[in-house]
Amino acid sequence: MSVDTEHDLVCLKRVGSVVREALDGMRQSLIPGITTGELDTIGEMVLRSHGAKSAPQLEYGFPGTNLISINDEIVHGVPGRRVVQPGDLVTIDVTAELDDFIADAAMTITVEPACELYQDLRDCAETALSDALAVARTGEPIHVIGRAVEERVREFGFAVIPDLGGHGVGRSIHEDPMVLNFYDERDRAPLTEGLVITVEPIVTSGATGWYEADDGWTVKSIDGSPSAHFEHTIVITQDSPIILTA
Repeated sequence: MSVDTEHDLVCLKRVGSVVREALDGMRQSLIPGITTGELDTIGEMVLRSHGAKSAPQLEYGFPGTNLISINDEIVHGVPGRRVVQPGDLVTIDVTAELDDFIADAAMTITVEPACELYQDLRDCAETALSDALAVARTGEPIHVIGRAVEERVREFGFAVIPDLGGHGVGRSIHEDPMVLNFYDERDRAPLTEGLVITVEPIVTSGATGWYEADDGWTVKSIDGSPSAHFEHTIVITQDSPIILTA
């Protein structure tokens, strides 16, 4: 969507702040021994306290409130009985709907004691997100985002998963345009004033292929390698983007 009125922006900021609160609540509760289902309930309670709902549940019938993925689970992990272990690499992805507006954000957290690889993956994804936000401006071709992400990821010695990336958002979870995490010269449509998108580097230490697990939701790496994922929902402006989920 595109932000056309001050009302749109106010509503987007409101749902963005709810997403951030849910992420922060789950991050603070993430300790060894907690189950992904218990973690999901914490996020669900935050959403419910604000009158917000899980957008993946509403749009796709997702069997949980929030997406929680561990180690070789790249995205769309289903919360349940799995127990978080010391040293795990955990990605929490919250997409909420409030008053017909949607915001989406994710973060990867290393559970102590974290190995160097997991910490580097997390740092890489977070830094790549910062790099991408720094170049996202009105009038720039959309591929500046993919170039910034890909350059940083290669510097770390990792790879992006080309099939997975950011997207338009605001009134539904997945809108146009697709926001690639790699440079494609053909992807030259301009970023327009007020455009609402997610920017979300998804980084792996191994093969870039993936498959869907038996639960019909969880996306896992084809070779068992771990991945990390950071995401914000932003509004494009002539200056720095408005980060709705900061």
